[in-house]
Amino acid sequence: MGVSTKQTPFGVAEASDVLITMLPSSSHVLNVYNGPDGLLQGGDILRPRLLIDSSTIDPQTSRKISASVSKCTLKEKKENWESPVMLDAPVSGGVVAAEAGSLTFMVGGSEDAYLAAKSLLLSMGKNTIFCGGPGNGSVAKICNNLAMAVSMLGVSEALALGQSLGITASTLTNIFNSSSARCWSSDSYNPVPGVMQGVPSSRNYSGGFASKLMAKDLNLAASSAEEVDQRCPLTFLAKHISYIDSASDCIKFFKYRERNSNSTSYADDLITFYRFTEICKDGHESEDFSCVFRHYYSGKSEHNS
Repeated sequence: MGVSTKQTPFGVAEASDVLITMLPSSSHVLNVYNGPDGLLQGGDILRPRLLIDSSTIDPQTSRKISASVSKCTLKEKKENWESPVMLDAPVSGGVVAAEAGSLTFMVGGSEDAYLAAKSLLLSMGKNTIFCGGPGNGSVAKICNNLAMAVSMLGVSEALALGQSLGITASTLTNIFNSSSARCWSSDSYNPVPGVMQGVPSSRNYSGGFASKLMAKDLNLAASSAEEVDQRCPLTFLAKHISYIDSASDCIKFFKYRERNSNSTSYADDLITFYRFTEICKDGHESEDFSCVFRHYYSGKSEHNS
């Protein structure tokens, strides 16, 4: 029978009681909500009682849109809903978890709205975690992905060093997973081809979470850190190892270094900048982010090590 479609976001809003969006970036979300024929183009009257945005975007945008929704009134009051509410509910787990229905939703907004939406979210995922007020779901997501990126860099660096010093990656992985170095990047998403089956490294880094998407999330974390003047050196380093997409990114990095480092020499950083740029030019930005093991650390496949 299929699913009915509408020509504009506003048309979707006029036909929906609950509306879920999942878009690539903050600009896309702002356009869908506030742009021409956007969801909020009906003035201060809204048909949907519940709006859920599962995009990975900056917390400030989530809070801005939530504030706009909170100023609206419902076109038709139903049940106990007096006014429309919005939740930011980004997900963790990627394509594999989405296909398996095992996503984790990190939810920001009012707790009452979260409880009302919980059964709907659990129909699409396995876990829901209430993170606090508006924007906190987005905060949780960018912090989660920051930790994941830094963890992958650490594991990749250690495994590549081990290979260079004469120990196999599989042996070192067994040690990690039986000791204090154990983490998701070592026991569930190992970056070394030939060590683990069913992960992107086992299929030439295809599928999984593209490096350019990780770079986007690290950029969100870096920008958020700058806004609150939080020292996050690993955020900036992880971002620039993953992907540098413009000269302005380079300038941002060096300004950060100038504020937060006692070093007066940027030679190593310049070499790093050009190396990472070359990786992107080689077309690796679409490969899974664990490809940093091969393309930055020059790690080898297990059968070649």
